[in-house]
Amino acid sequence: MPYPAGHKLKVRGRIIESAAKAFRSNGIREISVPAIMKGAGLTHGGFYSHFDSKDQLVCEACSYAVEDTLMLLRKAVDEEQHESKIHAIIDYYLSAEHRDNTELGCILPAFTGEMPRLSDEVRKHFTDEVARIVDFICATASIEKSNGTALLSLLIGTILMARSVNDPVQSDSILDAGKSTAKELLGAWQGSNSNRDS
Repeated sequence: MPYPAGHKLKVRGRIIESAAKAFRSNGIREISVPAIMKGAGLTHGGFYSHFDSKDQLVCEACSYAVEDTLMLLRKAVDEEQHESKIHAIIDYYLSAEHRDNTELGCILPAFTGEMPRLSDEVRKHFTDEVARIVDFICATASIEKSNGTALLSLLIGTILMARSVNDPVQSDSILDAGKSTAKELLGAWQGSNSNRDS
C-alpha cells in the first residue's frame, strides 16, 4: 500500500528535528546517524533516501534550530511590555531556562567549538545562519552590524561558561554578569548612535 501524500516530507522533518535536538545537547561529532534515526523512531537504513550525507543533515538541522531560536526570541520580544525589546532578548538568552534546556536552546553555542574542524560546506552554512541572528539583533536593537556581532558573541560566550561550571551559584553569577555587561554595552552603542544622529 503506497504512503499517503506528504509522508516522505513528514519523515524528513522528524529526522531534522531529532538531529537538531541531539546536536544541541551533544554537539555534532558525538552523535551518529543511527542515534539520530533512532531518536526519530526510524531505522538507520532509511537515512540515505532523505539525505546525501551527514553534512547535509547538519546544515538542515542548523537552519531548523536557528529558526526555532528566532521564533523564541521574537516571542520574548512580543511579550515585553516595558523594557527595551533587545533587553528582552538578552534576558531570555541568558536565563536559567535557556541554560538548562540545551536540547531546545540556541544551536550556536553547541556548534561553535566544533566548526573549525568541520567541512567547508557546513562552515559556510553555519556562517550564513550566524548572520541571520546578527541581523535580527541589529534590527531589534537599532545597532550596527559590528556591534550586533559583538553582542551575539558575548551572549554565546556567557551561556557556554554558565553551562560549563558545576557550581549553580557561580553559573547564575555568570549569567547575571553577562546580562549587565551586555546591557551596558548596548547603552554605550545606542548613545553613540544618538550623538551621531543629533
